[in-house]
Amino acid sequence: MLNVRDLVVDIQGSRVLRGISLEVNAGEIVCLVGRNGAGKTTTFRTIMGFRKPRSGTIALEGRDITGLRPYQIARLGLGFSPEESEVFGELTVAENIAMPTWIPTGTRVRTAEERIARAYQVFPKLERYRDRGGQALSGGERKMVSIARALALDPRLLLLDEPTEGLSPAIVPSIVEGLAAIRADGHAIFLAESNIHHVPDFADRLYVIERGEIIFAGKPEFARRDPAVSRIISGAMEPGDGGRRTSIEPGHGL
Repeated sequence: MLNVRDLVVDIQGSRVLRGISLEVNAGEIVCLVGRNGAGKTTTFRTIMGFRKPRSGTIALEGRDITGLRPYQIARLGLGFSPEESEVFGELTVAENIAMPTWIPTGTRVRTAEERIARAYQVFPKLERYRDRGGQALSGGERKMVSIARALALDPRLLLLDEPTEGLSPAIVPSIVEGLAAIRADGHAIFLAESNIHHVPDFADRLYVIERGEIIFAGKPEFARRDPAVSRIISGAMEPGDGGRRTSIEPGHGL
């Protein structure tokens, strides 16, 4: 479904992504784990067309989307919930969620009403906030609205940047339950997290990024067994651990 190959990205003269490759298949939940500054958000924003890569390719269902603008990529079926949520404060919750249904596209199967209804089914707590303005929402509520809004696009694949970062422990289960419901509905999910403990138990595969390079690709349980990788994804890598290390589970190439 999504294939990223040899992606290189420079920001203000500094190399941020150093030839990363990854893939997300239909119906999968794949997680990109790395510490703050490792390159997760740059990866997501480049896939979505907000940054132009220096080299490499990005393909969605066999179509090269490298260099397309964000609205063009969204119309092809890629939904995005950014780390900052970026809910429109002057709009109500209902208006925020309905916004993607205003976009003309011929690739959607469900009607606008069906897509909106599904968003509320995934996050039922939002029902009581339909008329509340975006500026009056808590961090967890904004995150749910952001994901629900991306889901209302009826995307083939959802990109979720740090969906649980900074949230109250009381709200995290609602987000995880929402991800499970989205996956059960047939959508693929590619999400970024800073900590392995935030990765859903039902994630299919894991990529670990460190200093702009993929150092591990495979199942989450294999990442936890690698001491060097485990220290990075738990946020506890100590000074002096040395250089980069690549660990690829057999049968899971980059």
